[in-house]
Amino acid sequence: MPGLAVAPDMTTPFAELAASTPLQAGILASPTGQLLAALVAAAIVIVLGKFVLKLAWRLVTIGIVVVAAAYLLTVLGII
Repeated sequence: MPGLAVAPDMTTPFAELAASTPLQAGILASPTGQLLAALVAAAIVIVLGKFVLKLAWRLVTIGIVVVAAAYLLTVLGII
């Protein structure tokens, strides 16, 4: 593209900048802090997954009951 100007600070890839900045300060500065952050993230995923699976199990159970009732009514000739 002719006439396109790129400043020197625009050449650093965004992913590299985003990955390096959090690691330089705070709890993520040490390997132990990174491990702690990873374990907390895993715990959050497990807790949220537990609730999602609980809801999914209920929906599957309700679906089984509804389909079984419709099947029985069809076999009996009511529907």
